[in-house]
Amino acid sequence: MVPLRRLRPADMPLLKTIRSAEPPWRVWDRKAQKSGLRNTVYSVNGDEYTGEWMNNLRHGKGSYLYKKANAIYQGDWKNGKRNGYGTYAVKAPSTGTYIRVYAGNWVNDKKHGYGTYYYSDVEYYEGGWDCGKRSGWGKMIYANGDIYDGEWHNDKYCGQGILFSANKNRYEGSWKDGRKHGAGTFYYLDKGRIYDGYWVKDIPKCGTMEDIDCTEAPNTKKFLIPEVKVADPKKICQEARRALLQKRK
Repeated sequence: MVPLRRLRPADMPLLKTIRSAEPPWRVWDRKAQKSGLRNTVYSVNGDEYTGEWMNNLRHGKGSYLYKKANAIYQGDWKNGKRNGYGTYAVKAPSTGTYIRVYAGNWVNDKKHGYGTYYYSDVEYYEGGWDCGKRSGWGKMIYANGDIYDGEWHNDKYCGQGILFSANKNRYEGSWKDGRKHGAGTFYYLDKGRIYDGYWVKDIPKCGTMEDIDCTEAPNTKKFLIPEVKVADPKKICQEARRALLQKRK
């Protein structure tokens, strides 16, 4: 009978254990990757975002609260920037409610496309935008009652447009850099006159002025055209004959 020998730990074979669970760091990293709809995420500066994500960037529908500016944006996002349709509003200090400032299209965090911007309760712009500036065709309602309807470029009147003044006067024609420039017609309805001609930097250079029948014109005045006379007709004729005779010689 062979005596049994007690095995020591050093004589036992080594077995590799297979772990089925992921390392904790992989789980934490996967949870940190923001994609899809997430709860509110708070920034270090106090801003808040609630909405959709993709690859750790705001992407899809979402709402962003700007703490320092007391403002909120609600709308579309793309690759971390406002892109698509959205509204921007600021909080009124007196009431604490949000007042809409802009509603329209965005591209790369700037107003781009068609949108409406409210400068105040009565003053607003509705029309085209390009990289945050009024461009294309748009309509501006001013607080003093003036209305401009026409083309814009780089936040200024440029191209064809009509300016309706609060006193009922209006200008129809060309604009450049925010001023009347080119062919245009100004209707002085408060004076009962029309100027049609060419403008250079808001100054009429060459054109015609005519009176119109306007019973509502409060500042109508009659301008008499003085009679045109020659200073000395006989002297002019003598000088003309003398010049003619000299040419014949």
